[in-house]
Order: sequence, then C-alpha cells, then structure tokens
Amino acid sequence: MKDLKSAFRGFPEMLLQDDDVALINKAARESRAWAVTMTSAAGSGHPAGSLSSMEMYLLAYGAANITPENYAGLERDFVVISHGHTSPGAYAALAMYGFIHTESALAHFRQAGSPFQGHVERVVPGIDWGSGNLGQGLSAGVGFALAIRARGRNDHVYVLMSDGEQVKGQVAEARRIASHHRLTGITVLVDFNDIQISGRTGDIMKADLPGLWKVDGWSVTECDGHDPRALYKALAEARSSERPTVVICHTVMGKGVSFMEGVPDYHGKAASGERYLQAMAELGASPAMLEKALGRRSSCSFDRPKKPRSRVPSIVTGEPRNYGTGERTDNRSSFGKALEEVGRLNYRSPGSDPLLVFDCDLAGSVKTEGFSKACPEWFIETGIQEHSTATVAGAASIAGTISLWADFGVFGLGEAYNQQRLNDINRTNLKLALTHVGLDVGEDGETHQCIDYMGLLRNLFGWRLLVPADPNQADRMTRWALSEPGNICIAMGRSKIPVVTDEKGEPFYAGGYVFRYGAVDLLRKGDDGAIITTGHMAARALEAHELLKDQGFNVSVYHAGCPLHMDPSAIAQAARTGRIVTFEDHHASTGLGSIVASILLKTGSCCPIRTLGVTRYGDSGSSSEVLSAMGLDPENLAAAVRSLIVQ
Repeated sequence: MKDLKSAFRGFPEMLLQDDDVALINKAARESRAWAVTMTSAAGSGHPAGSLSSMEMYLLAYGAANITPENYAGLERDFVVISHGHTSPGAYAALAMYGFIHTESALAHFRQAGSPFQGHVERVVPGIDWGSGNLGQGLSAGVGFALAIRARGRNDHVYVLMSDGEQVKGQVAEARRIASHHRLTGITVLVDFNDIQISGRTGDIMKADLPGLWKVDGWSVTECDGHDPRALYKALAEARSSERPTVVICHTVMGKGVSFMEGVPDYHGKAASGERYLQAMAELGASPAMLEKALGRRSSCSFDRPKKPRSRVPSIVTGEPRNYGTGERTDNRSSFGKALEEVGRLNYRSPGSDPLLVFDCDLAGSVKTEGFSKACPEWFIETGIQEHSTATVAGAASIAGTISLWADFGVFGLGEAYNQQRLNDINRTNLKLALTHVGLDVGEDGETHQCIDYMGLLRNLFGWRLLVPADPNQADRMTRWALSEPGNICIAMGRSKIPVVTDEKGEPFYAGGYVFRYGAVDLLRKGDDGAIITTGHMAARALEAHELLKDQGFNVSVYHAGCPLHMDPSAIAQAARTGRIVTFEDHHASTGLGSIVASILLKTGSCCPIRTLGVTRYGDSGSSSEVLSAMGLDPENLAAAVRSLIVQ
C-alpha cells in the first residue's frame, strides 16, 4: 500500500485529494481488523471504542510531525492519548505508520511482559504519555505545549479524548489553564460516540460538550469523525486558530462491525468465535490473522519494553549560600532564595534548559515570588487547580524543560497523589517542593498538616525524597535536585529554625559540606544509644542530646535527609549503640521509624527500637505547642531514650 504519511504531504495548506481519501479509508478498514484481532487474541480489551476513534488516530498521527525517525527527540509535534483504553486503535495506527511491527502488536496485546499494555504507555514508540485514569491527557498536552513555548518552538500538540471523561474536574482545570495561557498550539479531538461502559453518555451524566469548551475560551468545531475530509479540514483550520481548538468528532461506537455498532457491551468485550469471523468478513480481512497471532502469542517472542531515559538537565546551579549560627530562618525561604538565584543564572541563557516553576496561588507562602519577578516568562500560574497542575508540570518535565511545582504538602501530594503516581509511571523529571509539611503547619490545623508525605512517596517506585535539617541543607538540596534527572520531592516545614551545628558549634551543612543522596549524617557521637531524626526535628533532637548529656548519658544523633533511601551502614552503626529512638514530624507507622525498622530487619542489625512520631491528627496552635501536645518535644524524646537505656 502507498505510504499513508504521503496523504498529508501538503498539510495544513493543501486539501486531501480523492486518492488520499481512498488511502485513508483503506487504512482505517485494515486498522479496524487489527484492533479487533488484538482484543480477540488477548480475550479482553476495548474494541468498540478503538473502532470509533480510528479515523481520529490515523488523521492525528498523519497530520502531526512525528515519525519513527524523530519520535525520540524533542523537535517535533506531540500526541497525547487520554482515553488510553482504546490502545488497540492507537497500536493499529502506529503500526500503519511504521512505529511498531503489526505482527507483534496483534500477538502480544495485553500479554505479561509485552510493551503493548491494556492502556497506552511510553514504552511504545510514538506514545508520548502513558494514560490510565481518564481525564489526565489534556493536562499532559498542556504541559507539552508550555514546554514547547518555553523552548521557543512552534510545534503542535494533539490530544485525543473520549466523551465520557469530559465531565471530570481535571479536564475543566486543563481547559482553563490552556486558555488562560493562550496555548494556541493544542488541538483536541473528542470521540463523541455517546457510549461509555454503563450505557449512553447522556444518560449517565448530561453535559453540553460544546458549551463546556466554549465557556473556557476554546474554539469549537464539530464534524463527522469518520469522514477523512471533514477531519482533515478541521485539523488544518485548527493550526491557524488564535485559540486552542477542540474538534468534537461525531462517531459510531464499534464503527465498521455491525454487531458492535452502538452497543455498549462491546465497549470492553472482545469478539470471539462466529462473531470474530463475522467482524473479519465485514472488514474485508482474513480470519487467519487471529490464528497466526495466537501462534506467535504462545511463543512470547517479543522485545521487552525499554523504559524511557531521563534527560540530565542542562543548568547552572551556582554556589550555595551559607547561613550562620546567628541566622534563624525557615527552610522554605532558603529554598526560595536558591531557586531565584538559579533562575537568574539561567534565565534566557543559551545552552540552559528552561526552568518552569508552577504555582497554585501560593507563591508568597511557598517562597517562589522572587523567582516569579526574576524570571517572569518561566513562572506559570495555574490557579487553585492542583490535580491538573501536577500532570501539567510532570509532562512539561519530559519535553525539554526543568519543571518545578511548589505547593503545600496536603495539596501537592496528598490531594494530587494519583497524578504523582502517574508521573512516576511516566518517568517524568518533576521537582516537587512541598512546604508546610507535618505538624509544623501548626495553627492551620489537622486538615493542613501533611503527616503522610513520606508514606505516600514510599508507595511509589521512582520518587526520591529530600527533607532538609536546616536552611543550609535546604539550599544545597534545592540546587542538587534542579540538576538531577528524575522525580524528586523536597519536603519542608513552615517555621523558622536554627542552623544545625557540629560539635564545635560551627554550621554543619555549610562551608565544605556537599550533599550526597542517601547519606545519613552523624551530628553527635555517643555510645549509650542513637537518635535518628529527619528534617526540622534535628534541632529538637540536638536539644534532647544536651538534656541527656546533663543527666549523664551520651547518645549519637543522626540526621536522615533522604529517608526513603538511607545508607544501611549508617543505620547498622547506630544499632551498635544498643538502642535506637526515631524522632519524626510524620505518621509514626508509615515514616522514618518504619523504614529504619525495616532496614534493621533486612541487615540483621537488630536492637531495641522506639518510634516517636505523629499518632493522631494534630491540634491547632503554634508549631511548638502542637508538637509538644503530640509528645514530640526534646523533653519527651530524652525521656524515651533514657527509658531504653535504663530498662
């Protein structure tokens, strides 16, 4: 068959010719046969939605500047598939354009270990965003568009969506962000087949689709989603629009297979037996396709998926600041100053990656105001729309920019946990600065005290967590995180705290100190026991050390600034003192204490251990009052250590 991409050689200026239309229609029929066969070979999947979206897939990938040769780079268009369950349609289109081998997709769809998962993932060439939960794709497209703009490019973003997901709140958030920031380089195609899992979309949740998009400032076009000429024309006009554009494609669920057309059952049901034979006959394809696919499937002869590689950021981080023993400030202010300095060093600098900083109406509290004034084009205000912002920032971080989002802990992680999980799956490079974590939020009360951030991130596989002990370490952690690939969270409290000192009274984390991920720092050495702490609790742990010293006990104090990945040898060293007390402003069962206990068991370095942490939702009051009410003050810590020593 003639190269399908040639039909789009004149896009967007030239109209489709008759032979191009015939070529696309033929490709659509063949792709539909592939999609049906994939689901039949797997015995599961979503064939009908794949069939209704087929022309959308073929036209989007045809119009987009994305090819098997350039998809791994950044100087191209991006395609986001939000309704990822229609993966058979996506894989069929990608096979048609030469991104993947048709036989492999047909045989190994939904097979364990295969890259062709039930929902699209970035391990497949041509898939720019792995989507599972509906409603997140548009946010990813917005992130790509912001990154493209920041890099000074004119590339385009195509987002393919379902009709059922249009009522989700995150979609509305993303629409508003795109419109507010005038992202004209986005075209959305909505598969409006009026069917979702439970029945008719209009019966399940009524929504005025054109009205939803219009009210948020988008240009709205409607067309027959199975007419190549109409779709092509809509996509071409969108490229010159002065607003982001949505094309509502009126389609038929199960298009091309009579017993699937308009039938909700086949939203998630594969055809088998006589039904499969009927489908192939109606699509003009050979039923032997399934037999061959099943033969290959039994061999498991597929290439194992390769995870996308993270780009090492190109950025100058400058020299760290030093805070003296007489200075008392909060970690978030130190973070903000370091961020501003790094921004100034790289703003509009050739060779440096753009550094995009996202804000949800909290710049003053999370200390990104300085950056916003120094680097206005890199500061992205998204309003109080945390779910979308998490995905937007994550997607931007894999499209050629360094991306940082600063927010309160309960919003940036607690509220947007699912989005951060999807960022983890997509192997993004997001820097997440969480302020106001723990009981240290104090007066804001229990709804705002993020006492579970460590446990939440511990559930994920790729995130790294930094919890600075003082402003000096916060500065160095910030600069390090901005220069590192991967998802990294910096968690900080709100209160002003003292500078941590060494035995001689000099700043421990200043001067020649160099941050090393995973290191557990020995702040004080003693043989009667060990306190292991993290974050702003280090100062209180040192106070407890002095109290114990006055009582005749000399204990070690360790600070674990990377609690998710602590150096086991340091924990073993602490265990050799004979007893350990962990001390944290975090849920006592899911944070530092539980991680230390796990390391002790795994390494065989067992000793008596007591975990001091948050055991209930906190009160509303000053930070010191709330911590004391929870038993997390120096006096209670000293008593806990002493009880282990003298028992």
